[in-house]
Amino acid sequence: MSTTALLNPLSLRIPMKSKFLAALAALALASTTFAADITGKWTAEVPGRGGQTRTTNFDFKVEGEKLTGTMSGMQGEMAISDGSVKGDDIAFVVVVNFNGNEMKLTHKGKLTGEVIKMTRTREGAEGPGQEFEAKRVK
Repeated sequence: MSTTALLNPLSLRIPMKSKFLAALAALALASTTFAADITGKWTAEVPGRGGQTRTTNFDFKVEGEKLTGTMSGMQGEMAISDGSVKGDDIAFVVVVNFNGNEMKLTHKGKLTGEVIKMTRTREGAEGPGQEFEAKRVK
């Protein structure tokens, strides 16, 4: 090692490979997407038959990217399954029972501020699904 390097530590040369790895690590950290914090109670007016709306409540629990909780309304309380949160996007499934027939409802949504814009589709049904907004209960 030269005397100059001992007197001035900034004059040490860092190998190009180390600079590249450091830049790559910084880029990876900067581009990491954090899961939205939707934990808590939410309420929505969900479109039903004949243009009527029905109040539906959600109680979300988030751990990392895993979403669990319950959905409740006229049919009672039902568990949320297969839930995920990736950035501001959420998705989950609720199985409901109508007159002894089970139906799988898939929900997909995007968090914008204190509102989740959701689309709900029924397994086997045609069409675009039902769109509604859930708002955080304060």
